[in-house]
Order: sequence, then structure tokens, then C-alpha cells
Amino acid sequence: MQKTIGRRAFIGGTAAFGFAGQAQAQVKPPKIFAPAPPWPPREHFMLWPGLPPGTPPGIARSNVPVPLPLGTPQRWEKGIRYPYVGVFRPVRPDGRAVLVMPGGGYVFVSLINEGVNVARALNPRGITVFVLAYRLPGEGWLNRTEVPLQDAQRAMRLIRSRAAEFRIDPTRLGICGFSAGGHLGGTLTVGHEDAVYRPVDAADRLSARPAFSGLIYPVTQFSSAGPNSRSGPNLLGPNPQPGAGARFDVLARASGAMPPLFLCHAMDDATVPVSQSIALMEAARRHRVPVEAHFLERGGHGFGALNLPAANPGAKWLDWFAAWVRTHV
Repeated sequence: MQKTIGRRAFIGGTAAFGFAGQAQAQVKPPKIFAPAPPWPPREHFMLWPGLPPGTPPGIARSNVPVPLPLGTPQRWEKGIRYPYVGVFRPVRPDGRAVLVMPGGGYVFVSLINEGVNVARALNPRGITVFVLAYRLPGEGWLNRTEVPLQDAQRAMRLIRSRAAEFRIDPTRLGICGFSAGGHLGGTLTVGHEDAVYRPVDAADRLSARPAFSGLIYPVTQFSSAGPNSRSGPNLLGPNPQPGAGARFDVLARASGAMPPLFLCHAMDDATVPVSQSIALMEAARRHRVPVEAHFLERGGHGFGALNLPAANPGAKWLDWFAAWVRTHV
């Protein structure tokens, strides 16, 4: 059942509630208070029917996401206790759909630059867009490393279970992830069958495999991402067990079972080196997986959907992505 997110903004405050000893099935997620559009959109849905998996017992949690203060009309959000998905429908849907996973280094989620703006660019092309506000690992969850992938898998399955309602073809549902969201997308690409949570309803019998994967300046391997990328430490935590990162090494897990890949990365990216995408492109070619890659001379990190100057040819990357998707689904 669709939940409604309130219209009133609640910024920087907390509204704690206790749930010690309550069974998951008996707890309903509260409404989320957020600012006026563009986020959250009027149409949205919650991922979990009760407490999300990995919720520790006996800990009071805020029911309000915490937007980080910025001097721009962005929405960087953390403290997402009840993950949810924003729905952006085109006027003339053609059956294609994309689950967007914004970045933020696994410490926040960039919901406008790498979420809403992607929908604005793809909706006119007939693509239905879903933007995932996923939980972050360093916020007290049990099995912190599993939390983002739990939400990504669940989102894919729920969207497919409601395909007729959304007027999409469930076989034409892919993903587009940015930076740490690109790592999450890459992890879903190679680990969509990983058993990271217990099924909660019939939707969990459906596949979480993307029909295609667009990864934009993604982290693909923590060990080679360099010191400026904090996605690995933020996902794994300060004292990870030996080998804890192996499941999240997209390059090591690359195989011929991957869906077609679309990559875009600026060569002057000082946060996530372009070599991360180059290595994944080469892995895809070794495994004979269709791949299209665009390496921009300039663009830096975090350019998202609409933040490249018009003079930069890479400003058209969403045109390239939409055209590429049409040829692969």
C-alpha cells in the first residue's frame, strides 16, 4: 500500500520513537516529512512493510531523514530509517524503466543532482524513472555492509511486482548509479542473487537482476579506488574483517552473466579515478558482455544529470544513455 510523505519540511530536528521488543510485522513505517517538490515526488512508495532488515532491537530511531545543509537547491539526505522510492512517470511511457541510485560516498544520498534531474532528462524520452532513497551503512544497522544492497534488491523486486500499475515492461527495467550509487549498482549487477535478507512477501520471489546497468563515475573496486574515494571505508566500517570487501569487488565478480553495461566517466575525476571504469570495461569485454563507454576529457566528479556545461560534449551523456538503452531492451 502506498504511503504518503508529508509536505511539511522538518530540517535538522529529530523525532525519536522506541521499538524495543516489537515484532517487525506489527510495526508500520511512519510518514516521512520532507520539503516541497522537487523532492520527494507526490508519487512514492516505502520498501519494507515494517522495520527494515538489520534494525537493531531496543534502539530509538528518528523517523525523519536529515537533509544536509547546502547553499544550493540540492537535497543531500542521510538518516534514512525507512527507505523509499520516488516515482517519475513520463507522459508517454514506452515500457522502459530505470531505477536510479544516487551517490554520496555511502554517507549521504544526492537526491536531486543524481536523482530528480535524471528523471527530468529521461521522462521526455518515454522512460519511467524510480529514484531510490536507500539506507546508509554507518548509521547503526546490523550487518551494515548489507543494508544498501538489501534496499536495491527490494526496490527492483517491488517495481517488477507492480509493473502493470507503473505501465512498464518488467523485462526492460534497468539501473543507473552514480559514484557510490554506481558501486551499489555494480554490486547489484553482479550480486542480484545474493541472499542478503529474508523474503517478506510475494514480490521477493521475483528477480532483482537489472536488464541493463548504467554506471556513472562508479567505484568498482575498493582496493584500487585511491585515497580520495571513501566509499569502501564508509561501507565496510573502521575495522572490517579480513576479506570483508570481497563480495563488493565488482571487478573480481564480473562474469558473462552480467547485463549490458553503459559507462561514463571524466578523465579529470579527482575523487574516483577513471581507471575504475576502464577496468570494468575491459572486464566486460573479456567476458563478452556488451559495453559502451564514454570517457570525457573534462567533467570532474559528481556532474550528475545537468551539471556539465553545454560546451562539454559529455553534457549529452543522457542522450547517449537513452539511445543505448533502446538498443539493448
